[in-house]
Amino acid sequence: MTERETPLQAAPRAAAGRRRSPAAAACVLGGAVAAGLGLGFLAVLVIVLWISSPYPDSGPGGALHLAAGLWLLAHGTELVRYETLSGVPAPVGVTPLLLVALPALLLRRAARLGSASGDGGGDGGDADGGDADGGRDEVLPASAVFSAVACGYLAVGSLATVYAAAGPMPADPLSAAWHVPLVAVLAAAGGVWSAKGRPVGPLPHWVPGAVRRAAARPRYPLALRAGAAGALVLLGGGALIVGASLAWHAAEVQASFLALTGVWSGRFAVLLLAVALLPNAVVWGAAYALGPGFALGAGATATPLGFAGAPALPRFPLLAALPPEGPGTLLTCATAGVPVLAGLAVGWFAVRRAREVRYRETALTAALGALVCGLLMAGLAAAASGPLGSRGLASFGPVWWATGAAAFAWTLLPAVPVAVAVHSWRTRPARQADGPAADSEDEWHDSGVRELRWEALRRAAGTLVPDLTPQDPPQGPPRATAPPAEPAPVQGPADAPKPPRRLTVVTGLHLDLTPAPVDLTPAPVPARPAEAPPRPLVPPVAGARVVPRRPRA
Repeated sequence: MTERETPLQAAPRAAAGRRRSPAAAACVLGGAVAAGLGLGFLAVLVIVLWISSPYPDSGPGGALHLAAGLWLLAHGTELVRYETLSGVPAPVGVTPLLLVALPALLLRRAARLGSASGDGGGDGGDADGGDADGGRDEVLPASAVFSAVACGYLAVGSLATVYAAAGPMPADPLSAAWHVPLVAVLAAAGGVWSAKGRPVGPLPHWVPGAVRRAAARPRYPLALRAGAAGALVLLGGGALIVGASLAWHAAEVQASFLALTGVWSGRFAVLLLAVALLPNAVVWGAAYALGPGFALGAGATATPLGFAGAPALPRFPLLAALPPEGPGTLLTCATAGVPVLAGLAVGWFAVRRAREVRYRETALTAALGALVCGLLMAGLAAAASGPLGSRGLASFGPVWWATGAAAFAWTLLPAVPVAVAVHSWRTRPARQADGPAADSEDEWHDSGVRELRWEALRRAAGTLVPDLTPQDPPQGPPRATAPPAEPAPVQGPADAPKPPRRLTVVTGLHLDLTPAPVDLTPAPVPARPAEAPPRPLVPPVAGARVVPRRPRA
């Protein structure tokens, strides 16, 4: 008897586990490296500015602590500034949106590399897929790559939070506890999704069936596309408003920039900060065009209808381009055309190119697109605003819920009728070929325009184009001519005489046309011979003895 041993499938599973652990470790290391690269970039920038500054406030340790705080600020974490005139700690929560792109892109790249780490093969593998040294590594599932990269990134983020606590602007622990993981989760998920080919498949099985069936309808991708188009139009209008305001207040912006500092290192730092805050200014411009505007402290709000309040603003180039205080003008009210264009874009992109779609479905898709646009603008407004102090500058920037509601209302009003009109135009019946258009086309061909063009071309070309116009016969006295002889009629084949038919008669020939009888009796089927019974595959065994199994020693 064969003894019981280890199953054959246990060894390959153990080998797969051994191959998978280095890939997971590489993903964790990739997430940590992404965080380290972001920290290193900001550390180098801060150290360069600290070295070039003629009056540094602290040593290199303080500069490194400040770099760690800026890295956390890039994730949306609020920093706390203790060195204030009043002695009250002031939060710094306005995140430069351009700075957010640094950790997001690095972490997304790490997730993509981790997802594609097992695609390359080696030369020393065996037939089963390679050994642990030179074979092809097994590709990790998306969930494993996502978890490993996020864990490595968050480990470095926690260390950076602890390190920044000893600096001049430490991070708020509660704010860092959810802002850093939020950015890590979104960036890692985007990287894994991009590495897998951006699949748009069904929802997971743990989602309720009604939700999965509803999400499979084509109206939701169209609504997402329409909402994104509306948000892009709003951001484009905001960028146009910011650019026009900077050009209009160019003298004030230049004076504010030169008055902040007199050394080139300080001006370079101010310029970098202004460039990093340009996306925030674009979102502020979009909120201004939508109507709610943005807050500039306690009791000060800038809207197209007017600038109310007297804010105590710091001197900064972007703040010098704000509209003047007082009631609004026709120029400021003209910014209302931006959300109208956004609504038209939502309505245009919410229409499906199918004739079987009903008008109700098209209107519902446009309404969902307006809702998506409102949610996107609310999220951007929340990310572009924050506190800059504890009292007068506690609220700085657009109010997220007011901006989102205004974006939804502005885009909903024109989007639904535009979507219905575009759907009606695209599904109109085809025009018949016969009609006034066909008659006018025939008149155009019969009007002699082609002959006139040919004559103009011949005259311009000279002798290159021959004159094909029929010439009239020369005029002269008529000459007497004999009348033409009448031709003789030609006999055709139908008029020719037909030969008489001939009939041959043969005597003594008798034809019997009676059908011969046919025998329809079926032929007898021969009987099949009897087959011998099949022989057994194994001959019978008599007198077999069963031997008991011996116990193991």
